[in-house]
Amino acid sequence: MIEMRNVKVRWVKDGEERVSVVAYDESSAKRRVKELEAQEGISDVRAVPVPLGA
Repeated sequence: MIEMRNVKVRWVKDGEERVSVVAYDESSAKRRVKELEAQEGISDVRAVPVPLGA
């Protein structure tokens, strides 16, 4: 059985921590992390597991 996990993405922009509004599956979260890391002025990008339905 495949375990599904929801993941939100957190990052810092202009000194303010942000968090994604949507929850991603793990592969989509990895893609979003890479997109954010490529943007100037964004730091501390990370994927954080959240409970299903969050």
